[in-house]
Amino acid sequence: MVGTGTGIGASHRRFDVNLSILFTELPLLERPAAAAAAGFDAVELWWPWPDDPDPAPAELDALRRALDDAGTRLVGLNFYAGRLPGPDRGALSVPGEESARFRANVDVAAEFARSLGCRALNALYGSRIDGVDPREQDELALENLVTAARAADRVGATLLIEALNRPESPRYPLVSAAAAVEVADRVNAAGGLNNAAFLMDLYHLSRNGEDLPEVIDRFAGRTGHVQIADDPGRGAPGTGALPLADLLNRLEKAGYEGWVGLEYKPDGPSRDAFDWLRGPDRRTPTS
Repeated sequence: MVGTGTGIGASHRRFDVNLSILFTELPLLERPAAAAAAGFDAVELWWPWPDDPDPAPAELDALRRALDDAGTRLVGLNFYAGRLPGPDRGALSVPGEESARFRANVDVAAEFARSLGCRALNALYGSRIDGVDPREQDELALENLVTAARAADRVGATLLIEALNRPESPRYPLVSAAAAVEVADRVNAAGGLNNAAFLMDLYHLSRNGEDLPEVIDRFAGRTGHVQIADDPGRGAPGTGALPLADLLNRLEKAGYEGWVGLEYKPDGPSRDAFDWLRGPDRRTPTS
């Protein structure tokens, strides 16, 4: 699984570390430096304050300084999505307080991304709610996603739409690549900005039983970001059965040149979770 030129760790591939699932044994502000010490100069994050869509400026400034001081570039950020990790799977389609919290976060997250040169903002759709017509949720989602697309456009970012997996997120309606791309199409049509794209998470798609080579061939050109973990287990590459080297090579041949986010659960300390990236391929190339 580990390659030195043509495998998963090929030197031209751009890996970033998701600091919301790796290095979580450390306080948030220490994680960028830990990622840098592990050989990475690019990171991504879920919304770092799951209970607060609009944190105090001092908190935003502190995280910005931690990223800058470590020499790490933020390449992906989630809009507010509720409790992650936890029971929530997004807020933008949930009527009432949660969708209001999403809207309160849109400009905050976009401005934070702008200040760090981050060009990808992920908007998790949200779960189906008992007693609410799914059509009502979809209308609310489209309204909020167009708002998010406009904010992303103002800061030069892509709005990402992600499919999750049904076993772990049974009430999340986007559980296929086609469903996520369809939502991105609706956002682009409604907003007219054409800046909504697919977040291709190979772990989630595998858990849904999708034909991953077919997904890549069909949707690589619609993909704004890629994330990986092995399946089963959501561990590091090589801990499961996914042919990740082949899949990433296929993505490259299909024209994908963006970041590949490492969004897997470490088996032990995060600093030891990158053995599959040995030797000269360990360093994440800058763009």
